[in-house]
Amino acid sequence: MSTFSLLFIAVLGVAVLLFLVIVLRLQAFIALLLASLFVALIGRIPLGEIPDVIQQGMGSTLGFIAIVVGLGTMFGEMLRVSGGAEQLAQTLVKKFGEDNAQWALGLTGFLVAIPVFFDVGLIILIPLVYGLAQRTGRSLLYYAIPLAAGLAVTHSFIPPTPGPVAVASLLNADLGWVILFGAIAGLPAMILGGIFFGKYIGGQIKADVPDYMLVEANEQEEFKAKEEEALKNPPGFGLVVSIIAVPLVLILMNTISGVLLPEGNFVRNLLAFLGHPFVALTLAALLSFYFLGTRRGYTQNEVQRIATKSLEPVGLIILVTGAGGVFGRVLVASGVGEALAKAMATLQLPVILLAFLIAAAVRISQGSATVSMVTAAGLMAPVIEAGNYSAPMAGLMTIAIASGATVLSHVNDSGFWLVSRYLGLSEKQTLQSWTVMETIIGVVGFAVVFVLSFFF
Repeated sequence: MSTFSLLFIAVLGVAVLLFLVIVLRLQAFIALLLASLFVALIGRIPLGEIPDVIQQGMGSTLGFIAIVVGLGTMFGEMLRVSGGAEQLAQTLVKKFGEDNAQWALGLTGFLVAIPVFFDVGLIILIPLVYGLAQRTGRSLLYYAIPLAAGLAVTHSFIPPTPGPVAVASLLNADLGWVILFGAIAGLPAMILGGIFFGKYIGGQIKADVPDYMLVEANEQEEFKAKEEEALKNPPGFGLVVSIIAVPLVLILMNTISGVLLPEGNFVRNLLAFLGHPFVALTLAALLSFYFLGTRRGYTQNEVQRIATKSLEPVGLIILVTGAGGVFGRVLVASGVGEALAKAMATLQLPVILLAFLIAAAVRISQGSATVSMVTAAGLMAPVIEAGNYSAPMAGLMTIAIASGATVLSHVNDSGFWLVSRYLGLSEKQTLQSWTVMETIIGVVGFAVVFVLSFFF
């Protein structure tokens, strides 16, 4: 088949996927599988080979992501139920002072969202925002936007959250580079989109604590008071930060040792073992079970129930990501990936820019950041493979895709409505605040990695 025909198949495959998700409102997992089958058929993959291609795509993806997401989710749930997230936020606000509470909330969101999902982090920490707004008389947005920005940045840019893990898996990117570049791009994105924009929009829109949330907030505080009384004291700030840092430091040390130390070196081999995401996150989960669970009064059965229950909501995420791996594998088997690589060489379009634009287009069209990420990664994986790009470049590509999947969150995104409800905003006000914040984060994150790409 000609290069044009193969590129047309790729575009048609994405169009079919968007039609299934947006128009027919088909569940994303089924939609991705159907789109993969469609591409396989029109891409002339022999009928007898299609099931094997699907199995290879699913198996190679889930072999990594299911373990990483599962361990990260258990770790995050222990942080939540122990009160560690609230302790982290309260301590930072006290240390920074109320005058600098925006910085404290942004940093809190940045740290909490490493092991905790965005929506869970927002629900846990929103009472703190309510309290600050009521004490100071400022708009809720003055405090909520920095918190939401910190949560959103880390949730999109830094493993072990599902998005960046999924993209890294599909692109065969080293998680150490992803963490490093995610932090380098995420911090300025959080500062500009959260703190500076939060200060501006907080002066433009006066949002007070919605009446319907006051009741829920009081009930939640009452529950927390009972929980804290039962556990006697919340976990210490240093303990919480240390447990969060363990997997990140180990993974980064593995990446650094791979660059600085020769092959066969004992220290490099040891760090390669300890810094593998499987081992690093297993250690973090075990530490959280003991220090945030057993040491704080939970029985072994209670810790087990918490860990088991935490896995319930991630099943769909894992399956959708696996289906994204199928989509990418089908594109490789049909020859679309090689055609994309050739077309890019002709157009001389930076590969990192193409990745960002594809993810942004899918994000704007159908709303789901996860679907946007796996679709863009599925399309770009063959390009990365054919282009023989460096490990740092694959890490930068991961953040570029995450940035594209962050921009322009609007009415087709569940996060849009979650923020709107908790802050009592109209659709117009949510577009003016949340949507603009997400776009700033995505654009700034991409700008940083785009500049860095010239050095790798």
